[in-house]
Order: sequence, then C-alpha cells, then structure tokens
Amino acid sequence: MDEHCLEEFRRRWQEELAQQALRRRRRLEAGERRPRRPEAGARGEPASGYLALAQGLLEGAGRPPASRPGRADRRDASSRSRSPPDRDAVEPEPLVDQLIRDLNEMDEVPFFDVQLPYELAINIFQYLNRRELGRCAQVSKTWKVIAEDEVLWYRLCQQEGYLSQNRISDYSCWKLILQECLAKEHMIRTNWKNRKGAVSELEHIPDAVLCDVRSHDGVVIAGQAFVSLLAEKFKVSLVHLPSGILNIWDLRTGKFPIYRFEHDARIQALALSREQATVATASAFDVVMLYPNEEGCWHVAAEFEVQKLVDYLEIVPNTGRYPVAIATAGDLVYLLKAEDSARTLHYVYGQPATCLDVSASQVAFGVKSLGWVYEGNKILVYSLEAERCLSKVGNALGDFTCVNLRDSPPNLMVSGNMDRRVRLHDLRSDRIALSLAAHRLGVSAVQMDDWKIVSGGEEGLVCVWDYRMNQKLWEVHSRHPVRHVSFNSHSLITANVPYEKVVRNSDLDNFSCHRRHRGLIHAYEFAVDQLAFQSPLPVFRSACGTVAGYSYDLALSFPYDSA
Repeated sequence: MDEHCLEEFRRRWQEELAQQALRRRRRLEAGERRPRRPEAGARGEPASGYLALAQGLLEGAGRPPASRPGRADRRDASSRSRSPPDRDAVEPEPLVDQLIRDLNEMDEVPFFDVQLPYELAINIFQYLNRRELGRCAQVSKTWKVIAEDEVLWYRLCQQEGYLSQNRISDYSCWKLILQECLAKEHMIRTNWKNRKGAVSELEHIPDAVLCDVRSHDGVVIAGQAFVSLLAEKFKVSLVHLPSGILNIWDLRTGKFPIYRFEHDARIQALALSREQATVATASAFDVVMLYPNEEGCWHVAAEFEVQKLVDYLEIVPNTGRYPVAIATAGDLVYLLKAEDSARTLHYVYGQPATCLDVSASQVAFGVKSLGWVYEGNKILVYSLEAERCLSKVGNALGDFTCVNLRDSPPNLMVSGNMDRRVRLHDLRSDRIALSLAAHRLGVSAVQMDDWKIVSGGEEGLVCVWDYRMNQKLWEVHSRHPVRHVSFNSHSLITANVPYEKVVRNSDLDNFSCHRRHRGLIHAYEFAVDQLAFQSPLPVFRSACGTVAGYSYDLALSFPYDSA
C-alpha cells in the first residue's frame, strides 16, 4: 500500500483502539461484575473491519521473535513481566509493521500478485523433480494445471532414462507412464533379490565347442570351434578343423540363433559393440571388424594384423563413424582404429595382460608381475585420449582374471582375482573400498551396477551380491567355468566355457553326453511379462548361516556415496 493509505489506516485503527480502551476503562470504573460479552474478533464470533485486523495483530504479537534476544532485552522483558501491565499503553508503529508482516504470511492473501504467462511458469517448474511437482500440485487449481503439464513429465521420463526413443505425442498422460515405469523397475529389482524369473538355454551347433561369448541388451554372439571326435574311437591324435562359426541370438525371438557366420579360422576372442551393429573377431594373428548391411550380409569394416595371438578383445563405445578396438596379446596392448594401423598402447616385457575392459574414455587391464623384481599384480587404467597411464590399483598376490569398468558407477571399478576375492576399487583414491570372498577356485567373470555385483567362478558358480549390505542374495551352479557374465535391468546372460575342447567319452553316439562337454549359455529373465521362457529358474542354494539380503535394517557395509 502507498504512504497515503498507510497513514489513513493508522489513523482509523488508532481511533478504534482508543475507543475500545475507553470502554474498557469505563467498565472498570463502574465496577462491573457480570460476565463480559465477547468482543468483535473473539473466538466464536467473526470479526469485521479494522477490529478483525487488530485482533489478528494482537494474537500475532505474542509470537516469538525471529532473532534471539540479547541479555539487555531479556532483563527488560523480565522487569516488564514483574511490573503490572499498562492496559492503556499502545505502541502503534511496531504493531503496524507486525500487521504488515502477518498479512504477507496469511493464506488468504495471494502470494502471486503478478499473473505470469503459462510458458514462463512451465520454464520455472521444469527445474523441479517429481516429488516437488506433486507438492506444487496441491497448492491451488492453477498450480495443479501447471504441475501436471505433459511437457514437464515427458522431460522427467527422459531424465530418468525411460522411453528415451519416444516423442511427447506418443502418450497422452506421461505422469502415469512414469509411475508405471517406476513400479515396473521396483518389481524387477524385487525379482532380482528374491530370484523370481525364468531361464532358457540357448541352442547352438551340437558338434562344436564354445570358445568365447559376448552379449548386450538381448543380443548374444558366440564363437565356436569344430573338434574332431575320432580320437576316442580310433585312438588317434586330435585334429582341429581350421574353421569356426559365429552364432548370433536375439532373446526377443527365442533360443535359436538368428544368424550364423562362418569363419575361416578358429575364433580366439570376440567383441560386440553396444551402440552399432559391429562385431570384432580375433583368429590367429588377425583382428577383423564386421558389420551387416541392409540385406543382412556381413562386410569387413577394418582388418588388423598383430604380432602375437590375441587373448582379449573389446570395442570402445561412442567412437563415432570409425570403430575403435582394444586387444591384448601376451604383454602387448594394442589400440586398433579403423582409419589407422595397429598401435601399441602398453608394453612391458615379462608382464602379460590377464583381463581387459573399456569405457568411452578409459581402458583397464590387469598385468601379471614376473621377473626378479616382483611388484605385485595390478590393474592399470589408461586414458584413451592421452594414451597414458592414469592410475595403478590392486597389488594382489593372485592374477586379476576379470575387470568391469564400463558398467560400474562413476569413480568405481570391480575386479575378480584368482585369490577367490571380488574387489571394489575407488579410482579417486586408488584404494579398495570392498573385498568379498566369492569363489573357492578363483573369480573368472564379474559385473556390477549401482547396487549389485554378479560374479562367476572357475568352479561354475554364479553369485549375485548386494554389495551395499555385503550379503549374497543367491547363487546357481553349472558344470563348466563361468567365462562371461552380462546383465541389464531385467535379464542376465551367463556362459560356461569348458577348459578342454574335447569330449572325454567313448560313447560318441550319446548326444546328451556330448552336450555336457560343449559349453552352455543361459539366459535368465526377471521381467517375466516381457519374454516367455519355457522353464522356471533352477534350484538355487544360498550359503548357510547368512542373513537374507532384503533385511535392510542391517548396517550398510558400503555407505552411499554423495560425491
């Protein structure tokens, strides 16, 4: 209000207060003993006019002050409390200021005096999360319309990672879509913890033995080698046929391969791109990158020649038009770019690489320390842009057999070792944040996300851990060592690759006997409403004497990281 209105308000309000004080003084002088009638503004009778504002002002005057009073103020207050109150004393100036402050805090007075354009209000509300939008929708009808706008909830779905390929016009109510996605995610996480789901064994060529397996987002590729079975029957030496085959599965179509690609040599290592339809294979001293065209025919995108036999092979994600791969061959680590020749990224004589994993900007591989000066087995983390070593973690007695950098949360990395332990590394401080005693014969495969770790062992055991609670949720056993573990939010792929590519049985006509020796690929589905598998999960067994992983009243073994 302006100065003129404020002065008029002060004058009229002081007049009413003076009249009320005069009537009170007259009643006291007359010695009235009868019960007093409730004045205007008291409880039970609505106040009107300036007396209503004065009544609210007198009630608000008893509120504690915002700031803590000093010693002098407390002494004055105590002295005033001991002295009798003066009923005729009126301090209009502080009371008016208090009245104005109370008016600003009243619910009946609108706190949006300016009518904002709808587009500007949407731009303001876009910085709120779903909880804050729900609270704003309870303020008023106008705020409810703004807080439930489809643009806001569509952006929230995109930020949460749901339906990122859809447009805003695909659904009419994105708020319900987000609620359904959150409920589905909660159901899948519960199925993970309680081992509820279905399992299917992927079918491959009966006369071939698994060599390597890679998978991502429902696509599985497996390299197989043909082995002659005449050795046991005719007592002659084994003959390895110089040919291999590459099988490709799509879990949405079933358990049979959708494509088979014949290779002219035995496949030693495989790699699958997560962004493009690119596959890398290593056989003998050659590394070949393949991609399919629109007709489904495979073409060579790049071909490299290395000096030693390739042990591990990975494709770098998010490289644009030209694919980039990392290969390890003995103590050499190669950087393979499609538009360039093979370059040596790391080489130390007598320190072979034992595992490999890549992300968009880094590569991690384990090295085995040999020779006169034993420095301990470590994991080296290299920068792909600078092509130099960033950190060295580990220093264990056993060999590091597997590492997962791509799927781990930021600044974390998980690794497996032959000393039977799964380790969680903090890359910011180069220290071990958590160590789990996982497999009695050594860890052979590992992967993690924001709350769980899935590990595979040489004894054929697959274990699922809740590393926040340091608890094993469940485990499942198979015949051969676990060489590959890959999972996403709703599925898990495990591959059991045999040590020997030979069938140790004289009964060559028994297909079921040979089936046990050629390797297995299992696909576990925890969102059973998406894919229809034929069989339930096999019998799982948990370690005796362990507390169930879903008892979250226990103390956290790995605290949540707010950085």
